[in-house]
Amino acid sequence: MSDPILSTPATARTSRLSRSEHICKQIIASILRGELGENRKLPTEVELAERYEASRTTVREALSRLRSEGIVVSRRGSGNYVQRVPTLQTHASPQIASIHDVERYYAFRECVEVGAAGIASLARQDEDVELMRDSLQALRRAQLAGQTGVDEDLALHMAIARASRNPFFISTIEHSLGPIRQCMELAQNLGSPQAGERIQTIDDEHHAIVQAIAEGSPERAEAAMRAHIGHARMRIFEGG
Repeated sequence: MSDPILSTPATARTSRLSRSEHICKQIIASILRGELGENRKLPTEVELAERYEASRTTVREALSRLRSEGIVVSRRGSGNYVQRVPTLQTHASPQIASIHDVERYYAFRECVEVGAAGIASLARQDEDVELMRDSLQALRRAQLAGQTGVDEDLALHMAIARASRNPFFISTIEHSLGPIRQCMELAQNLGSPQAGERIQTIDDEHHAIVQAIAEGSPERAEAAMRAHIGHARMRIFEGG
């Protein structure tokens, strides 16, 4: 059975991605204009699809990206809300331009995200654990639906960062979402053909991190995050 993502023409995927990015920018513009303030509820997916003349799938991808960047939060049974007003960044996030940048990126990520996971295991509150587990489920649903799951994966890592309750970890990881996305997409493109086994392996790694944080074990949380980042690096350089 063919992979739904691989069987979709590249031009169609690119077009849909560009459309979802456009919708992201339009929603952000509405927030910056004050039409949608902090803690304000967004229109429904159906309403957004009509407003932007797009499919619900494209709108869903746009909302997923906004959630991964911490701008929008989904409240169970209630809808999507503005979580924070985005700032206009004067300096763009550094991007991956070479194989050396990939190496530097993983060195940086091990320092920052391992530390964030350890702190999160001590600082997390019940709502943080719930958000991490909801993010895990959202990622699994996206994978089972044949989607890349990159936005959901980013949202999970941001949920872990926020569980640290440390604004310096949160802002640093948030600022790094661009290169994180690049590496996730690169790993998928270079991955092994055993997609199902690969997905389960990554799910197990994520679950180990979240479980250790939920149980308040900084040693296990740091070890689980370090292992996940090390395996993520291997998936790029060794195609594992």
